[in-house]
Amino acid sequence: MKLGQLASVAREMFSAKVVYGEPVERDGTVVIAAAAVFGGGGGGGDGAAAREGAGFGVFARPVGAFVVRDGAVTWVPAVDVTRLGLAAAVGVVALAKILARRTRS
Repeated sequence: MKLGQLASVAREMFSAKVVYGEPVERDGTVVIAAAAVFGGGGGGGDGAAAREGAGFGVFARPVGAFVVRDGAVTWVPAVDVTRLGLAAAVGVVALAKILARRTRS
């Protein structure tokens, strides 16, 4: 794949279509899912024998959804239970270390 073709594909991947899902309608309520999308890439060549290389990566995670009901729009955040659990575990370990230092003093 030539660098120009790769740039075209990357441009398509980093569009609003990736961030916002197709609206879903049921019983008069419309839900539009949203995601945080990060990415980057690079490429180059040595100019000899048409050797080129390129690559890119994309990371996406859900962040929530817009809900349209009765003409009002509300934001419903996605809850990442794994992150909450990890944060709680780190907090408990930190608190345990602080308390252990206090009892030794």
